[in-house]
Amino acid sequence: MRQFLILTFLFIFLVYSLPSQAQGKFNALQLLTDIKTLSSDDFQGRKVGSAGSKKAQEYIIKRFLEFKLMPFDGYYEQNFSFTPAFSVGNAAPNTKISGTNLVGYIEGKLNKDLFIVLTAHYDHLGIRNNEIYNGADDNASGIASLLAMAEYFHKNRPDHSIIFVAVDAEEMGLKGAYHFVDFPPVPKEKIVMNINIDMISKSDKNELYACGIYHYPFLKNYFTKNIIKYEVSLKFGHDMPESMSGGVQDWTYSSDHGPFHKAGIPFIYFGVEDHPDYHRPTDRFERINQVFFIKAAELVLDYVILFDKHLKAIKNEKIGK
Repeated sequence: MRQFLILTFLFIFLVYSLPSQAQGKFNALQLLTDIKTLSSDDFQGRKVGSAGSKKAQEYIIKRFLEFKLMPFDGYYEQNFSFTPAFSVGNAAPNTKISGTNLVGYIEGKLNKDLFIVLTAHYDHLGIRNNEIYNGADDNASGIASLLAMAEYFHKNRPDHSIIFVAVDAEEMGLKGAYHFVDFPPVPKEKIVMNINIDMISKSDKNELYACGIYHYPFLKNYFTKNIIKYEVSLKFGHDMPESMSGGVQDWTYSSDHGPFHKAGIPFIYFGVEDHPDYHRPTDRFERINQVFFIKAAELVLDYVILFDKHLKAIKNEKIGK
């Protein structure tokens, strides 16, 4: 009871500390509940093929149903398998591994045949040396944000169709994202862009990066169309070869946007820089920055809304780039 009261008080504080434009777009308490639940010990680190992964799938599907996301061909599950040629995590080499992407969509009210694909991976590292790698920031934060966007667009139908993909096997080489891109549920030429969300709940610098502008410079024009001022500092970068950036990490293929880029589909990847809890058992709900997380999720949602409004123009620029 005491824990519930503390969480309720924190929620009230967080909501009223947000700028006015950030209130009411999604349920901030539910955002925190989703990240806390998915990163709890009950989910055992959500390793591909594990009981914890199956439990995460059931949780995400339940939330998809709440927002009436439509499945393709009657099922949210997009199953795939792969055989690593070398040891990945605790998986032995040459052992077949099965994964499951979860895919649903909301049809656009103006143009249902142009698509934005939103991605966030739900898998993490599982249990290693008897320690649970809970993956709160990496990437329960992205999934919680994806669900908040599903809530918003369920209530505010987008102009163009949006596909929501909870991706599996990111930690094993982006296998789920590659499978989705290789076997998309809609014609690939109808996918205008990918927006990927991976690690957005912890930054000591209060910084969130939008990566991808180097490869698709025409997308930067759309960032200037947003006049809202955020308490989260939005940065650009981490998308060019390290030889050109002075050694700054290149994230072009570091997460699930990589396969989209390889297929020629423009992307924007929202994420924070690595922190001491990255890929550590200390990446737990108690160590995220809850205020930062809510504001970062709001910022990402605002840009998804903006890209949706301009998607036809983005498609034309993509063709002419």
